[in-house]
Amino acid sequence: MIDIEKIKILPTLTIEKSMIAINSGALKIALVVNHDDKLLGTLSDGDVRRGLLDKKDLNSPIEDIYSKNSIIAKPGSSKEELLNLCSKNRITQVPIVDDSNKVVDLFILEDSLSIKQHNNHVILMVGGLGTRLRPLTKNIPKPMLNVGGQPILDTIVKGFVDKGFANITMCVGYKSNIIQDYFKDGSDFNANIDYVLEDKRMGTAGALTLLNKKPSEPFFVMNGDLLTNVDYSNILDFHKSINSKATMCVREYDIEVPYGVVKMNNENIISIEEKPIHSFFVNAGIYLIDPECIDLIPKNEFYDMTSLFEAMLANNKKTTSFPLKEYWLDIGRIGDYEKANREFVKFL
Repeated sequence: MIDIEKIKILPTLTIEKSMIAINSGALKIALVVNHDDKLLGTLSDGDVRRGLLDKKDLNSPIEDIYSKNSIIAKPGSSKEELLNLCSKNRITQVPIVDDSNKVVDLFILEDSLSIKQHNNHVILMVGGLGTRLRPLTKNIPKPMLNVGGQPILDTIVKGFVDKGFANITMCVGYKSNIIQDYFKDGSDFNANIDYVLEDKRMGTAGALTLLNKKPSEPFFVMNGDLLTNVDYSNILDFHKSINSKATMCVREYDIEVPYGVVKMNNENIISIEEKPIHSFFVNAGIYLIDPECIDLIPKNEFYDMTSLFEAMLANNKKTTSFPLKEYWLDIGRIGDYEKANREFVKFL
């Protein structure tokens, strides 16, 4: 039985606190109830992301973003009936409510099925020199540095496999033998792993032209120096639901100006803002790409993923963003590496 009390929230709760409730329940959903404990609706992981993209403040109440037309079932509904509800409405959770509209249970589709295996390929970019992490990377490629007692790349591979993405290609370069000797064909990781060797720097998108076989379904591309616990199946569901051609994961990034900012009109001071904080969404290094996009990449030359997205925009291809609210860290510098080891328990 699920402890639904942990995921019950009021519509006046802030977006930030609702995210904590969703994450603590580990069910990707919260139940929105009134003071009489009656169901008003649901708040999903996707609802929160759409709210953030609509520039909702983290301190805003959830009343404008939660779903008020929830699909529900009554106590005594059979497993077959609940599975049909999920299939028909393309949902993964169904609140079970009594005659007074109080939630008594929550049906979780994932708990009723084995882990869904996806055919979608995963391309991991692991060929960089790791120059900014020298001397740590003098004798070992950056993705093989230990964080939490195991290589960064080990954690990434297991994260994908745990969500049913077992077909993995690693684009290797610098000290590629270390990576290949560790992972081999992937069988020890319940994965199918092959390799593409970059004999020169090709960039995140350029390396895709080296693939032995063009993927037949949307595929992931991810940098091999990231630590995150995002659910990759959520990204795939999002990508498909809006018919995107390319989805870029983004992360909110704050910059504080360390001075008072003065706004002027000629010599006249209009306002003074003390140490303002500016927020931006930045590229998080995780992408989901439709196969047709590879045709836009020039062959045999360096080409970054940002250039591919610009080319897609120029060709009127639908490109979308997926905001990450989960733990995420780009291990690009010594300080980041030290932080990753300190925070690994939090990441888990």
